[in-house]
Amino acid sequence: MIAHLPLTILIVDDEQIARRRLIRLLRTMNDMIVVGEAGDVDSAVAAVEALRPDILLLDVQIPGGDGFTVIERLGRESPPVVFVTAFDHHALRAFEMEAVDYVTKPVDPERLATAIHRARTAVIGQGRDEQLAELLTTVETLRRSLRQSQDQIHAQSFWVKSRGAHQRIGIESIDYIQAERDYVRLFAGGQSHLVSDTISAMQARLAPMGFLRIHRSTLVRREAVVQMLQGRYGTLTLRLSDGAELRVGRTYVDGLRAALGLSNAS
Repeated sequence: MIAHLPLTILIVDDEQIARRRLIRLLRTMNDMIVVGEAGDVDSAVAAVEALRPDILLLDVQIPGGDGFTVIERLGRESPPVVFVTAFDHHALRAFEMEAVDYVTKPVDPERLATAIHRARTAVIGQGRDEQLAELLTTVETLRRSLRQSQDQIHAQSFWVKSRGAHQRIGIESIDYIQAERDYVRLFAGGQSHLVSDTISAMQARLAPMGFLRIHRSTLVRREAVVQMLQGRYGTLTLRLSDGAELRVGRTYVDGLRAALGLSNAS
């Protein structure tokens, strides 16, 4: 591996647009040569073995496995890696404790330059065994973080069947939920989706995420409420951002007012 300038770089990303952007950014830096591109695990491994780049700019999520698979398959043949990642900040804080650097998408030019500088230092200053040990430690740290991130995404979304395909509905896009016999219906983005669950189970799951019970058969997302309308005999109706109007059950009025920060006299 070359320990002097210029440094050679292999870019691995399954999106051609992303690779082209990285190439443009790297061209603004001195002493950098992009020697190749790859879009999946197999082609990445083959390119590293053929081109022997000094630095691997590696997307985490690529076809054929993931960026971690590339490193494990290369073993001692892996050059220092700068990961390209969409991990959340909690995962990144763990990542920062490791020697291998990262950049987040969309890639910031200054952050990329810093990462490449750190990789250059790794090329010049470390022994191969030390680099590999730190790299494999980083892989395990990132894999744990990825699993945690995926668990969080699962907890904050629903998979529904729509026109023969499964579609993910983010909780933040749901305006309200209504019981429908042995099911519940999610109303999101002007569409509705039937889910096999109970309104009580939905309340237990979604109350910590800002959903309020306003009727024995209805939950509403707090941030979707734009108006509370007073009707005859003290009845209340909520108007939502999507235009829907929902009746508030009498036994839920006081709890709703408290949750919205309204006094009973409001």
